[in-house]
Amino acid sequence: MSFSDEVRTEIRRTINDRDKRFACLYGMLLYTRLFNETQICIQSESAEVAELVPKLFRTVFGEEPFSDEKEDGGLVSFTVNDTELAEKIMSTYKINPSDRRLNIDNIANNSTGAFLAGVFLVCGSVIDPNKEYHLEFVTPSAALCSDLNAVLSEFGVSGRTIQRKKSFVLYLKDSECIEDTLTFMGAQQCTIDLMNIKIRKDMRNKANRLRNCDEANINKVVNAAMRQTEDILLLMKHNELDSLSPEIQEAAKLRLENPELSLKEIGELLTVPIGRSGVNHRFQKIAAIAKELREHGAEKDTE
Repeated sequence: MSFSDEVRTEIRRTINDRDKRFACLYGMLLYTRLFNETQICIQSESAEVAELVPKLFRTVFGEEPFSDEKEDGGLVSFTVNDTELAEKIMSTYKINPSDRRLNIDNIANNSTGAFLAGVFLVCGSVIDPNKEYHLEFVTPSAALCSDLNAVLSEFGVSGRTIQRKKSFVLYLKDSECIEDTLTFMGAQQCTIDLMNIKIRKDMRNKANRLRNCDEANINKVVNAAMRQTEDILLLMKHNELDSLSPEIQEAAKLRLENPELSLKEIGELLTVPIGRSGVNHRFQKIAAIAKELREHGAEKDTE
């Protein structure tokens, strides 16, 4: 079962009284693709929607539309061909087929969530949040797309709109906006599932960042230790190390014996422990002498 189907399954169960059924059917009829003076059609590949639509029509109008299912078991169509029922639908919901717009008077008694659920059932989808965060409504007109965006904005959700062929798409990419929308439609468990997925993804990303940071730090320590070892060996070749202070010689000896240690760890092993900056200062003195030797070609002269 896809994540969209899980959402449909959950929100269908919340459409459990007459006001919600009235608002849900309004959302489906208003945002269905085919709605004109001669024909009204609701289509879906979802078994949840196929089961819900007749119940909604029986509750609101006392009769059902004609249903037709393709032999391959995919698309189910609910068609209103009866003129009397079509007129009753347009009159009850005050829908103008040539200029469909949202009439807020049809959404009473805190049933906005049920209305939005109906819109989602007929034209909405949400991608598996394990892949990406994306919820969209494919609406039949720019006006209805704008009306839907206004409904979402009432509870703090702002979507983006694009035109896709002859349809107008309202979509959400922000995970928190998707969570709020799912919750508002009645899909609380799906919201929890999405939040848990987001937590796991954030933890994996954090672990990857820490691992990358650790690898970078390790490489930095190794490269620094290699440079320090090369400098110390160069000074030893030219008997320059013995002329330095006992403290510098001790740090140099520890570096040769412990090439894997950080400056902080070397500082802790000194007879008189010092911090990282103190150890770094001693190796800088070694590096300065080694640089001078290289610049004067001392290394070449010994070959």
